[in-house]
Amino acid sequence: MTDQTEITKKMHELVKEHIKGKKEEFVPGETVITTGLAVYDDKELNAVIDSLLTGWFGLGRKGKEFEDLFSEYVTNKHTTLVNSGSSANLLALNGIKNNLKLVGGEIITPACTFPTTLNPIIQLGFKPAFVDVDKTLNVSVEGIKSAVNKNTKGIIVPHTMGNPCEIDTIMDIADDNGLFVIEDACDALGSKLNNKACGSFGTASTFSFYPAHHISLGEGGAISTNDDKLNRVIHSLRDWGRDCWCTTDEKNLNGACNKRFDYKIKDIPYDHRYVFSQIGYNMKPLELQAAMGIEQLEKIDEFNKVRKRNFRIYCEEFSAFKEFELPEINDKADPVFFGLPIMIKDSKIKRQELIKFLNDNKIATRLLFCGNVLYQPAYQGIEHVKYQDLAYTDEIMKNGFWIGLHQGVNEEMIKYIISKFRQFLA
Repeated sequence: MTDQTEITKKMHELVKEHIKGKKEEFVPGETVITTGLAVYDDKELNAVIDSLLTGWFGLGRKGKEFEDLFSEYVTNKHTTLVNSGSSANLLALNGIKNNLKLVGGEIITPACTFPTTLNPIIQLGFKPAFVDVDKTLNVSVEGIKSAVNKNTKGIIVPHTMGNPCEIDTIMDIADDNGLFVIEDACDALGSKLNNKACGSFGTASTFSFYPAHHISLGEGGAISTNDDKLNRVIHSLRDWGRDCWCTTDEKNLNGACNKRFDYKIKDIPYDHRYVFSQIGYNMKPLELQAAMGIEQLEKIDEFNKVRKRNFRIYCEEFSAFKEFELPEINDKADPVFFGLPIMIKDSKIKRQELIKFLNDNKIATRLLFCGNVLYQPAYQGIEHVKYQDLAYTDEIMKNGFWIGLHQGVNEEMIKYIISKFRQFLA
């Protein structure tokens, strides 16, 4: 009989050959330049295969390994791996709500946002308190200051498109007023402010691993925090609301704590893995996703180096276009952009005409998420307050869009993209 190790080795070699055979040349005008792309090789695929071959599909050892490595990368104590960045936002706020025993109140957030950054505020019984954004595309600090009042419970702010917001100043405002802060760092893995990682400032921070993001697990997300108690609550909410926090140990059926069967409910002896202390969800990803994520984390510095290079080239090229404006960057910020945000400054240019032209030439575009979320059909009639005129949010709604600069975009592609902008303007 063939040795199992030998079979696995052959599988790995075949996957490597498969990946080599998939590489395609860029053909201008034919190859689609996407806004986001999962970039991987045989290491990720073989990690997934090895995970599958163990026969353990639910989140387990690889999940814990990824969480520990990710915590180290973002310089926080704890990470909880979940099935999406959207779930991360929901669990982060739900965890803080339960941990602090909050009931209602206002949460400050920008009106230019992504739906699932805002949605948990509404879903969990809070009232969104909207403020504008500035030319960094991030929340207005002056807007936050004007919005704080006795009903304010917290602040939820994204680092929009990977461009760090003034999170240090926002934390000072929060500390002075006893408010929690959730950093939506889904677009900003690797970005820094004052040489400190985005996602390491707030009460909790959230991340996404959808293919468009800095690393990909296919789908997936994470919540990171330095608060021990909050981490336990979030972990419980992810795992059905289960009180037990032990990691899975297939060999020790009494649990990692060796006290699994020493618990009681109403004096009834009960298995701790079936004691529920939160009204929770099941938002776990698969073990194979964590296996992929471990390999992706090995490459994140390389990926982010490409993103920074691409942004630098775009900035040089766009400096010749007076018709467009790229986002401002805080002097203290070191961004790793999610995509290239572009504002149209020439009223003669119609955005729909431009993005249709780009898409016809195989250059994918996206709008800046919701634009002004209050104009979106789903949010008509929601209970909210508005503490600032949303002037720049409205301008983004009318004239903003973005294109790809991810690690799958090379210099030849950027050269082609710039040539198409020139052609359109001509």
